[in-house]
Amino acid sequence: MSSDTIWLALAMVLVIEGLFPFTSPDGWRRMFTQLLALRDGQIRFFGLLSIVGGLMMIWWLMP
Repeated sequence: MSSDTIWLALAMVLVIEGLFPFTSPDGWRRMFTQLLALRDGQIRFFGLLSIVGGLMMIWWLMP
C-alpha cells in the first residue's frame, strides 16, 4: 500500500465527515448537543463499534 492510498483514504474520510454539517448545520448542532449528554462509556462503545466496523470493511475489501 502506497502513501498515496493512505492520503486518499484520509481525504475521503474528511469529505464524508463534512457532508452532514454542510448539508444540515442545525441538525449537526442538535446531534452534537445530544452527543455531549452521553456518558463516557456510551461514547467509548460507539467508538469501539466504529473501529470494529472499519476493520471488518478493511478485511472484506483487501484482496
